[in-house]
This record gives sequence, C-alpha cells and structure tokens, in this order.
Amino acid sequence: MTTGACTLASSRAVLVHDAAMEPFMDPAEQYAMFATDARDSPCFSEWAAAVARDEEVLAWLATLPPIKQQPNLVFAAARWHGVPAPGPYDALRSALLDDDGTIRETILSRSTQTNEAGRMATLLPAITSLGLEGPISLLEVGASAGLCLYPDRWGYAWRTEAGEVRLGGEPRLTCAVRGALPPLPDRLPEVAWRGGLDLNPGDVTDEDAMAWLENLVWPEQDERRERLRHAIAIARAEPPRLVRGDLLSDLPDLLEVAAGQGPVVVFHSAVVAYLEPEGRERFHDLMTGLVADGACHWVSNEGKGVLPRITETGPPVPEGHPTFVTGVDGRAVAWTHGHGRSLRWVAGS
Repeated sequence: MTTGACTLASSRAVLVHDAAMEPFMDPAEQYAMFATDARDSPCFSEWAAAVARDEEVLAWLATLPPIKQQPNLVFAAARWHGVPAPGPYDALRSALLDDDGTIRETILSRSTQTNEAGRMATLLPAITSLGLEGPISLLEVGASAGLCLYPDRWGYAWRTEAGEVRLGGEPRLTCAVRGALPPLPDRLPEVAWRGGLDLNPGDVTDEDAMAWLENLVWPEQDERRERLRHAIAIARAEPPRLVRGDLLSDLPDLLEVAAGQGPVVVFHSAVVAYLEPEGRERFHDLMTGLVADGACHWVSNEGKGVLPRITETGPPVPEGHPTFVTGVDGRAVAWTHGHGRSLRWVAGS
C-alpha cells in the first residue's frame, strides 16, 4: 500500500511500514524502535538493533533521502540482492558498506507497498460496527495492488476469551481478540464495488512487482507468504479498480464513482504515517469533512501517533506499547496488531 502524498520528497510511491513507527525520526531512533516493533521477526529485530548502534551503517543511511532510510525498505533491498535472511548481521553490514550502487538504486526506485491481507481480520469488525445494510462500496486509500479489498473472499477465526468465532470457509484469517468482544460479523460483507487510490498502483499481473511484494514479507513468516500468494490469486481473478492519484486531492472524485454503487467505506492501513505532519492534519480534516457531509464512512488503521486526534478519543495507550489504533469516523474503536494478528476493542472504554 502506498499513499499519494505530494508533500513527500520521493517521486515514486510512498512507503508503507509493517510496524507502528515513524519514518521521519532520527535513523538510530527509528531502527531502535523497529527492533522492538519487529519482534515477530528475530532476524529483522536483531539487524535493526545492530544498525541502531553501528555508526558506519548509520552514516551510510544518512546519505539516503529520509523517507528512504526506513528499515523494512533497506532490509528488503539487501535481501533482493542476495543477503540471506534469516542470516547474520555481518552479511547485511558488508553488503551495505561495500555496495556498488546496486542496493542503493533498489532502495531509491522501490517502495514497501506491503499488502497485508491479515489486517482484514481487524478491519472487518470496524466496518461491521457501522451497521450498514446491503451491499457496500469499499475504497482503499493507498491501495497498492488492492489485495485488502476482498474481505468477502476470506474466512475468519477470531479467538475470543469465550472461544473461537468462525465465519466463512478456508483459508481463514486468524486474530486473537483480547478484552471486550468487538462487533464480530455473522455473515460476510456484500461488496458491490471495490477500488483504490494510489500514487503508484501495483499490478497483480506484473510478476516482478509481485515478487517484490513477496520479498517484503519478513523472514521466518512463511504463513504470511502463503497468505500473500492467495491474496494475489484472488485479485487476479477479479481485479479491483485502481486509480493513480494523490489522496489529498484526488479522493473526492473517486468517492463520487464509488457512491453510485452503495454506501462507501473509505479505509486505509499503515499509510498516513508517510505524510508529513501537515499532510496528516490535512487528510484528517478532509476525511472528517467528508464524513460530516454524509459522503462516506471512514475506517483508519494507523500507528498510535500518526492520527493523534483519533488516538486521543480512546483510552490512553501505555507508554512503550507498540500498537495500531483503528478508528471509525474519527473515533478510536480498537488497538490492533500491525499484521492483523490481534485486536483489543476499546470503543466505550
């Protein structure tokens, strides 16, 4: 997923993160934070912690544009050119410091357009909470290849404290539900229209582009790789409408198209973080205005510090607790894992 952000330095698509982090902070801090956020990948966590202490590698990173210093992008580019992962940090270090420009070029020309279908297990309860009747239109901001536009084509297994709640068939997206029971759906959604907006939409028929998406999946996470392959197959069978455009200026036009098919839910996940703070505020204002006008509903899923006006409507997030905050129409309803593995419903807390 990427976002069309005209305020960013890159002329290519903007990055998406897999962890709840900030891409514009000092590289040492950014990598230290990623080391904590990426505990799902022991390899990446170890690499990031080592980078945060390595003055030579930090100096190499500093020669990149700030938006291109992001750990997941740098690590993916190194892997793309043969650095083994899982593997020792020394191999990554040598590859970066001895780079002949090949890895750098990949970093500059590629982006982390991660489409994590697992997030639909946390997004679907948020959509369900809207109480919409009949078919809906789904419009994803920062859609990349649109792999998260198919919540009706998956099965689900929410593991609650009272037992497992299942919906649909295999394959299933699994999610651990902590605390209060969220509004889990009793039927799959009806989707009349699905489309997305992206500065550089991904093409599910492009083998190189899809190989890059697979390369972005963290080491040790074979289940995510299989899920990605299935998501690509779904999208190839019925491609969504993906439009090249900037979320700050082009969203209303696509929204008008979607509105002709049913109530519109605009959603995004791990996208707005890659806008500068001023752009984030503009996007928040744009969406709250559209919601107030009755043009759409809004489901957001971003790191806890990305849309602070949404985060502040929920209970305080404990210091040092990495989480995404899911919002519905501008109000926090859940804390979620960045890959959709867990959900804590906080609406009304």
